[in-house]
Amino acid sequence: MRVKKEVVVGITIITLIASLSVGFLGYTRNKRRNTLAKQIAALSPGNGPPETIQELRTAINAYEAKIKQHIKDAAQTGVYWKILAYRLQDKGLYGEALEALERAIGYNPVDSALHYMVGVSAGIVAKSSLNFEGSPGNLTRDNYFTLSENGYLRAISLDERYVKPLYGLAVLYTFEMGRPREAIPYLLRCLEISPDVDTMFVLARSYYMIESYQEAVAVYERIVEFTRDPDKRNEAQSNRQRILDIIYG
Repeated sequence: MRVKKEVVVGITIITLIASLSVGFLGYTRNKRRNTLAKQIAALSPGNGPPETIQELRTAINAYEAKIKQHIKDAAQTGVYWKILAYRLQDKGLYGEALEALERAIGYNPVDSALHYMVGVSAGIVAKSSLNFEGSPGNLTRDNYFTLSENGYLRAISLDERYVKPLYGLAVLYTFEMGRPREAIPYLLRCLEISPDVDTMFVLARSYYMIESYQEAVAVYERIVEFTRDPDKRNEAQSNRQRILDIIYG
């Protein structure tokens, strides 16, 4: 009997909790509806609750127009933050540009160009930053490099054929973060989309850094055939010869 009584008590408690939860959810929904009703009523012709169908339609139309205007204003604000970020970058104020970009992304989080700009700005700030110990609230050099990486990766995830972040991330991995092996797939993708001599040079350097010498030589030979710039052709030939000397002594 005691066990049965405990089971009944337990079921009663569970039922009570469920009832309270349903009641709370109902209260929340009613509160939201009441708030919306008050907002619509404030826009009705008589500044009170709409009493006729026509008054209700008029109030709803006014409310929808207010929403549309708010959306339009928010979109324009996002554009202004983006323009400001561009201007700050042009002036070399990359730290301030990051702050503007954070605001712009808040308005348009799926704009791949904004995330690419974060990658650029954070990467440049990182180069002039120091890893101070025990500096809460301040991003360190490594933090900025990570922010740059994340910016490029997000831009690429939004647009897989966006060459600028593909190249930017590869340069970051090769020359700043010491991760040339990870740069290679992005460089190859870049070249598939748009063959470019600078990208080829970074790819050759990445192969060289991981001691894939034959692959590096092949890329330099490709540059010699591809470019019409005599300086770049000479540089590629010189680098190719250095690697051949390493391979064959």
